[in-house]
Amino acid sequence: MLYQKVTLCQRFRMNEGTRTDYVHPWKLSEVLDSGGIGVVQHSRHSDFKVGDFVTKLNWPWQTKCVLDGSSLTKLDPSLVDGHLSYFLGAVGFTGLTAFFGMKEKGHVIPGANQTMVVSGAAGACGSLAGQIGRFFGCSRIIGICGTDEKCSVLTSDFGFDAALNYKKAGLADKLRECCPSGVDVYFDNVGGEIRDLVISQMAKNSNILVCGQISQYNTDFAYPPPIPAQTAAILKERNIRREISVVFDYVDHFEMAIEQLGEWVRTGKLKVKETITHGIENTAGAFLSMLKGGNIGKQIVQITG
Repeated sequence: MLYQKVTLCQRFRMNEGTRTDYVHPWKLSEVLDSGGIGVVQHSRHSDFKVGDFVTKLNWPWQTKCVLDGSSLTKLDPSLVDGHLSYFLGAVGFTGLTAFFGMKEKGHVIPGANQTMVVSGAAGACGSLAGQIGRFFGCSRIIGICGTDEKCSVLTSDFGFDAALNYKKAGLADKLRECCPSGVDVYFDNVGGEIRDLVISQMAKNSNILVCGQISQYNTDFAYPPPIPAQTAAILKERNIRREISVVFDYVDHFEMAIEQLGEWVRTGKLKVKETITHGIENTAGAFLSMLKGGNIGKQIVQITG
């Protein structure tokens, strides 16, 4: 294996049940897995030859393994200018999640001067979603994250109009200053108190796209977790649409989206950052660091190369 990714949804997989029908728990005594990229060293499958780069959604955390060819997807390095790890992020399921989330659930109206807020904005999906929201027509993008360094990256590298550190006092007032006419589109990665604060400042007939609920992953709530009565009342009063985005609902359109994401990356329109950890022995440490917010962009483990 060359690269593997660690993701927040793997916290789900540490439970007996994941509370979803599209992510399954890890099992005791079995090798852990996550999205990975490898190179074919031996093949008895007609679709693959030695030297091909391949990927798999559930790749075992080991340097070498024998895999069923039917579970593999061949990769074209030219699609990402040779930056193979992007297939685990911006031009992989992370990019697809941001792309289809905004395309199908964001309800962006070009020319309508909409303001979009992204929580978990400096992470793998949030950093892409904000940019894609702009491509689809949002006029103002505000990111919420957990450090001043991340705030700086959001505005200087990813082109967000403003970024707010939720760990500092006065978040509600600062958000109101950034969104004087209210929030029109909310890409929710975190849930919890930040979700409730953003919803309190949303405009009438606005839209919430539920992508993740990071703040709730250590709870026993169903997915997505229930919202407080006061927040539910705001949704009803302002006719705010709140929808869950599941990337696997759009499998038939993956090829089109991958081509588009690849073009945006190659031309430099879609900016990508990765936090790379070296060595399979450091995978667990990379996972724990990501859970604590130690990453900017996609958290990748480089196994070899």
